[in-house]
Amino acid sequence: MLFYAEPIEFTPQAGCGAPVWLGQIAEGEGLLRFAIAVHGAGGRIAALWGEDRRREAERFRLNCVFGINQGHVWVALDLPAQGDACPSYPDLSGIFPAASRMQRATRDLVGIASDGGDQRPWLRHGGWPADWFPLRHDSVHEVGVGVGFPNLPSDYDFVQVGGEGAHEIPVGPIHAGIIEPGHFRFSVVGERVLRLEERLGYQHKGVERRLAGADFATGTRLIGRVSGDATCAYAWAYAMALEAACGVAPPPRALVLRAFMLERERIANHLGDLGALGNDAAFAFGLTQFMRLKEDWLRLNAELFGHRFMMDRIVPGGVAGDLDPTALRRVVEQCEAIGREVKALRALYDEHSGLQDRFLTTGAITAELARELSMTGMAARATGLILGGRCYRQGYTPPPPYDRLGVRPATDERGDVAARVAVRFDEIFESLRLLKEMAVAMPEGDVRVEIAPVPGATGLGVVEGWRGEVIVGARIGPDGRLARVHPHDPSWQAWLALEHAVMNDIVPDFPLINKSFNLSYSGVDL
Repeated sequence: MLFYAEPIEFTPQAGCGAPVWLGQIAEGEGLLRFAIAVHGAGGRIAALWGEDRRREAERFRLNCVFGINQGHVWVALDLPAQGDACPSYPDLSGIFPAASRMQRATRDLVGIASDGGDQRPWLRHGGWPADWFPLRHDSVHEVGVGVGFPNLPSDYDFVQVGGEGAHEIPVGPIHAGIIEPGHFRFSVVGERVLRLEERLGYQHKGVERRLAGADFATGTRLIGRVSGDATCAYAWAYAMALEAACGVAPPPRALVLRAFMLERERIANHLGDLGALGNDAAFAFGLTQFMRLKEDWLRLNAELFGHRFMMDRIVPGGVAGDLDPTALRRVVEQCEAIGREVKALRALYDEHSGLQDRFLTTGAITAELARELSMTGMAARATGLILGGRCYRQGYTPPPPYDRLGVRPATDERGDVAARVAVRFDEIFESLRLLKEMAVAMPEGDVRVEIAPVPGATGLGVVEGWRGEVIVGARIGPDGRLARVHPHDPSWQAWLALEHAVMNDIVPDFPLINKSFNLSYSGVDL
């Protein structure tokens, strides 16, 4: 790495994915120095997870992925087993605040802990004892039965805000809608929000444990359901990780079809969110119109791909299915029709004084905060950051097929709800353009190649999903099955930003601000 002078050997990862370098760090102080160097160079922490490797090497491993301007760096730090004690590593949350919850989850699941920072549990809600760790290789699990632990109530030490007139409003974890559980603890004076603290992880699904020991096909089905609204992004990142590990390059047509599905996924979510944002500001007409458009969009997905959300269509080695010329023409026609309607609806949103009164200056975050919290995706670009895995930037070439599509990043400098709405509109129009371009220039050839496991190999996949950067790290075991797979959602970082975005706004604005981010509960509840 150009910004790092110490003698660590970094190996470029092979494959057709985003640029990734792999490195091994010998000791904790080296990890700390490297993290400081990444921060000093304007980088961010992208993911952090732990691994129990005692079956093979009598040690644990901490995996850290950092985002830099040229791509991503995956560094590993091995930690010797210490009997019943939890191995420790340097706390990174003082450098990258977003590391805190990742570290807490790693402690809950694997039993390796940072030597400082917040030590409260994150994913453990009384469902298992504090000295039992689900992802250790010797933890007993009975599929469909559980492990025999009583699910006990658990207290959580929320940060309290004192002072005259201050009080708390607890919201959730059960909400008045079809939504996953999450608890929001508001500290307020009157209606003005002084502080928000979140508590997530109420539906721990055991995804990472189920992935351990699975074959590639089972892994595909599981990974595509980590966060269903981003199934294409997760499936592509998983496939990319395994293809890099096994030295397999998918056919060019398969890569374009993957991008085709990813852009349809991006548009579907933006259409739904724009309708919901209108509804949260008492503009029900916007909800009905955008949901009508989204429904038409999803119905064509079902016709062309066999599933409304295109689940299980992106697989290691390529894609499961193809589009004929008639299907591609239908997509182009739909893009033209949707584009016209969205253009008219945007004019309506922009000129509606009631909407703009609710959107403007509400839920604002700054570019400095977005950088400090290692944010990516739509919400980061709404603060003016030019950051996207599909776009060229200095020192960075996007992975195929985006390297030839010339994606124009959608940005806005205001950082508020209005900015996030504007970025959504711009991204819809850009994705419509990309879909039409890919449809008329679809390469010929196969859509899938065989992929054989390479025991002991590792790979990292990074895909710019609609919400932001989706990352999957994978290691193949000696038996050719998945030994460890970690999916990382961009919501890990963005949930922290939501806590800042509501400060000094009023409690009734929270649903609007929350929807403007539309973060994933499921993606951080592994």
